[in-house]
Amino acid sequence: MTLAELRAELDALNLPDDTIVVLAKDAEGNGFSPLSVMDGALYEAHSSFSGDWYATDQMRAQNPENDWDQAPNGTVPAVFLWPTN
Repeated sequence: MTLAELRAELDALNLPDDTIVVLAKDAEGNGFSPLSVMDGALYEAHSSFSGDWYATDQMRAQNPENDWDQAPNGTVPAVFLWPTN
């Protein structure tokens, strides 16, 4: 799903601004957790359902104390949603 597709689906729901966002723990819905944090970073897909997060060059420059790996070629910008638990 792209950011444009997500925006369109959220707009179609016409929910109030104070609606909480909750994430499923897995594809089968075996648990749920409220959204805690989101960030924009880089994604490297390993399959259609799994991949890795990488910090952007800007994130790495702003946080030199972190030892984040350099993103490999082929990563793409992505929105990451982190659950509370």
